[in-house]
Amino acid sequence: MASPARVQSIEAIDAFRASLVTYLETARPTLDDIGAEVMRTRIWLEQDRLRYWERELERRRRLLDEAEDALRSARMSQFREATDAEAMAVRKARAAFEAADVRLRQVRRWCRDFDSRISPLAHQLESLRTMLTTDLPRAVASLTRRLDILTDYAGTALSPSDPPPEAPPREPDAGGAP
Repeated sequence: MASPARVQSIEAIDAFRASLVTYLETARPTLDDIGAEVMRTRIWLEQDRLRYWERELERRRRLLDEAEDALRSARMSQFREATDAEAMAVRKARAAFEAADVRLRQVRRWCRDFDSRISPLAHQLESLRTMLTTDLPRAVASLTRRLDILTDYAGTALSPSDPPPEAPPREPDAGGAP
């Protein structure tokens, strides 16, 4: 048989139940916000950033082509010599193009790796969501029932009209003194 419960304070159990309810009320919306933020991040990566860097790479490719064409024209022209400024413009356009290419590759890699990096964390969030929507409300209901039982028990066992319980008789000392 199970040992009897030794409840020291019904108020402490009630305070714990109230704290648990408060936690549920704040944790659920926070968890929903986290899920929404993950979705916004995915959309931002796959749509906004990916499209931006694809367009930017194309724009910088055109600028590089224009700078190379200007340098080529200057070299082919018999009337003037290619200037350092045109060569510098090509180097600058090439560096900008390569930087955009690096960024585009990074975004593509992030898009590709997003699920594998986020899935374990999303699984943990779903476990927490299950606990918040199923287990903890059951715990609150169970605590409420137990509080009702304990309150009823405490109210009937120690009602003001009942005489106080008598102390058990003391056994005499071994020395014979009363």
